[in-house]
Amino acid sequence: MLRQIHRWPGLLAAVLILALALSGAALSLFPALERLSSPSEVSGQTVGDLATKVLAVHPQVEQIRRSPSGTITAYWFDGDLAGAAVVDPATGLDVASADQGALRRWLTDFHRSLLFGDPGRFGSAVGALAMLMLAASGAMLVARRQGGWGRWFAAVKGPWSGRWHAELARVAVFGLGLSALTALWMTAATFDLLPADEANPVMPHAVSGVTGLAPNAMPALQKVLVADLRDLTFPYPGDTTDVFTLSTGSGTGYIDQGTGEMLAWQAPGPWTVVGEWIYVIHTGDGAALWGLLLGLAALTVPVLSVTGGLIWWRNRQSRPRLAGMVAAPVAETVILVGSEGGSTWGFATALACALQAHGQAVHVAALSAFAPRTYKHAKRIVVMTATWGDGDAPTSAKGALDRLATAAPLSGVPLVVLGFGDRSFPGFCAYAEAVQAAAKAAGWAMQMPLDRIDRQSPQAFARWSRAFGEWIGFSLDITHQPLPPQSTALRLMSRKDYGDSVQAPTAILRFAVPKGGLWQRLTGRGFGRFRAGDLLGVVPQGDTVPRFYSLASSQADGFVEIVVRKHVGGLCSGQLLALQPGDAVQAFLRPNPGFQPDRSQAPLILIGAGTGIGPLAGFLRANWKHRPMHLWFGARHPQADFLYADDLANWQRDRRLTGLRTAFSRMGKRHYVQDALREDAEAIRRMIAEGARVMVCGGREMAQGVREAMTEILHPLGLSPVTLQAGGRYAEDIY
Repeated sequence: MLRQIHRWPGLLAAVLILALALSGAALSLFPALERLSSPSEVSGQTVGDLATKVLAVHPQVEQIRRSPSGTITAYWFDGDLAGAAVVDPATGLDVASADQGALRRWLTDFHRSLLFGDPGRFGSAVGALAMLMLAASGAMLVARRQGGWGRWFAAVKGPWSGRWHAELARVAVFGLGLSALTALWMTAATFDLLPADEANPVMPHAVSGVTGLAPNAMPALQKVLVADLRDLTFPYPGDTTDVFTLSTGSGTGYIDQGTGEMLAWQAPGPWTVVGEWIYVIHTGDGAALWGLLLGLAALTVPVLSVTGGLIWWRNRQSRPRLAGMVAAPVAETVILVGSEGGSTWGFATALACALQAHGQAVHVAALSAFAPRTYKHAKRIVVMTATWGDGDAPTSAKGALDRLATAAPLSGVPLVVLGFGDRSFPGFCAYAEAVQAAAKAAGWAMQMPLDRIDRQSPQAFARWSRAFGEWIGFSLDITHQPLPPQSTALRLMSRKDYGDSVQAPTAILRFAVPKGGLWQRLTGRGFGRFRAGDLLGVVPQGDTVPRFYSLASSQADGFVEIVVRKHVGGLCSGQLLALQPGDAVQAFLRPNPGFQPDRSQAPLILIGAGTGIGPLAGFLRANWKHRPMHLWFGARHPQADFLYADDLANWQRDRRLTGLRTAFSRMGKRHYVQDALREDAEAIRRMIAEGARVMVCGGREMAQGVREAMTEILHPLGLSPVTLQAGGRYAEDIY
């Protein structure tokens, strides 16, 4: 197995690894050359003195940077023309062009992304991963060949190709492994796959408003030596509210341009410190000798490729056996999984491993692959399924109910159903209940009652596993702690607060759209593509179970917006309503195709109450084609929680919103949205006759009241919410 792990990355990614190694070796020369050619630094020079000298030469200077090798570069504007040059720190005069040169730029772009942008970065990451696997497995193979790690430097024996391969490998393997590992880290950081510290301190609210103080008269700049400088950004000319931004190896701060005092300072966080060390280790920038050693290690790759290829050609072996579960026809226990976000697979795997520990042959597959004729040796079938939406099948269970209805049950093989869901939703484990009912109707033996796991509870799953184990004759007590879903940091841009006066704190929260990861960019998914009505899964601190909020914005809006009301004892809603601009939460997107406007121009009847207006507001915001959209909205008081009031008025003026009816329950006579619907029954019937579609969003009690009102309204037409829903003309998003 170790040889196979070592062989296949080298064979499949040989060209890619060679390209990265040779370009990396060439790039390793530049830090050393830059060190030799940089103007000598002035011993003890302060940043204030340097800035004053550069400012005298370039009055429009915007930034001064010091590279890890010590090169000082100034950036300025001369009128509308941008300029940059390497400067002499002793005089501030230009001594060389800031242009790194075409060759270095080409090599850097090639090494990082193979000249293909983000897809190329993905290819480079694959090459780095292959090199890491080669280095790790190669080190273990050398140690095994030598008779142990203690004999690492003992004489190497054997055929010349194998001998030279081992000789070079034991010298270069650690440098290559370190280069590959740091490359993967840097790639992950580029695509925001790693945690990140806050880069800058909070901008100060108050500054002196004075300008004109020379940098060498500023105490904060005179305390910092040029040797510690990363960069100094000058305030915008004439802007009395702007500040100097100083970055050093020990942190970043803001300096008042009138007093020269430090206004705010922030030391780098642990992730920043680690990232900087990773950069130096990988590039040698600032450590020229180390960079040259890495370059020499990279130059061994072509030789290792040749000698390794010869070894493979001489010692070809058959393909390795694939590891995994047993095939379905020989399995004693078949576990079928219905999952949308992936968490149910984790519980299924935990069950499978526990059964394997008792000697059971187990097969795990998607519920959509349900095929009882292939389960020739099955003693039991376990269905573990989540529920999507309001009782729908999750992704990996599509078509399972039809298969259950048409396939003949297996004689003597019982079927067990375990549901996963969230009790706060009206459709809690509704799909698992549908599977249970369909299995019973088809004649399957159901020897265990349907059980339900609320919010991925490890305790509830352990309880069920004990009961399941007792039924099949094994001692099972499975503890499975689900991993939190993969999420992205969303940073709050702004918030609008409502509802305090009616004891219902509510806020419209608007987040910045995060930079999409590589896979999201390549597929156009993730935060790169979302629509109003999709769901935002927010992972609260202290919990792994996400809470879902309907999106009130789309990709075209350029922000991520949700509406949140504080629930008593609500962990997630409490954390969200405590956010201030600049704070962040972990979140991810979940498509919600069942609650989207169709593309016709038929009237759209939007009905919502409270926070249920969120996705409806998103639909209106995107209605630039002026489709007839009519909104019925219920709240408590027009002065307290009339969400989107100003936006709705604007949308009416520009014809994105055709009609608006409101109902307030805390103003005089209690008036609810279903009451407003009954009052407008004739207009609603007319729109339904024209082919209108109804979309309802809000709490379950409101949705039930709306259904009852719509049942009365539609009765003269011989229709009902049920018949409209069957025809795709009545959609609900309720909670």
